Formats: sequence, C-alpha cells, structure tokens
Amino acid sequence: MPQENYTLDEKDLAILRLLQKDAKLSVRDLSAQINLSSTPTHERIKRMEKLGIIKEYIAVLDRKKVNKGMMVICMIALNAHNKKTASKFIEEVIKLKEVVEFYNISGDFDFMLKILAPNMDEFHEFFVNQLSEIEGIGQTKSIFVMNSIKESSQIIY
Repeated sequence: MPQENYTLDEKDLAILRLLQKDAKLSVRDLSAQINLSSTPTHERIKRMEKLGIIKEYIAVLDRKKVNKGMMVICMIALNAHNKKTASKFIEEVIKLKEVVEFYNISGDFDFMLKILAPNMDEFHEFFVNQLSEIEGIGQTKSIFVMNSIKESSQIIY
C-alpha cells in the first residue's frame, strides 16, 4: 500500500497526536484513550510504521543539560551550482555530528544547517577545522541563537 494512497482517518490522527506527546505509551493505553481495542490499534501503528508515517521513536533531550548549549543556524551558499558540487557538499555535511538539522533552501543561500556545540570556542573549532574545509562553499552566514522560544517536533495537532 503506497503512502500517497493512504488517507489517515481520525483514529490514526488520534494515535499520532498521542504518540507525539508520549512515544512510550503502551498500545493498551493508546487504545483506551482512542476508544478502540488493542489489536486494531496495534495494527494501525504497525501500518503507519511500515508506510513511513511514523519514522522513529526518540527521546527529546534538553540540549543545555547534555552540554550542547550553543545553537547556531548557519546559512551556506555554494560557489558553483552543479550536481557534483552539491552532492559532494551534502555527502560531507551529513557526516558532521554537530549538524543536527540540514536543509536545502531557496533564496540567497543554498543550505541551512542547525549546529549544536557546547560553547563558542567549540563552535569556532568546528567551523574553522571542519565545516569551512568542505569544498564548494562560497559564502556563509552564522546566526547565533540567543534563546529558544519554541521548539517542537509535533506536526499533527
């Protein structure tokens, strides 16, 4: 069953809302909250996992409490706009553990990276010795996040 052809119904959406808030909920707890027995609830979850609607279950960490208190949004424009340059750049950035989000964007820059580091010295070390060494970078702009107002992974409301 291709994902494009699968339409989420209200029970599926209810399951997803609950799992977004607490992925540790048991099938029994989920089924009680959506007024559906355990077997069909479990089948729905398995179907959504198989279709890639549910990609993974994760623990959301407090970055400051795990020594990643500095967040930097780094915008990058490549010096050449061709498949080879872009592919090589993407391949190299994906390897960098400090980069936790990576987007291809439109506008004055080609890519946007969300980078976490313990502090300014560590970010500088990363930027100078790793990121800026990747071939193909033409221009960068780093934006230092002063305070997180809202962070959420919830996409179904």
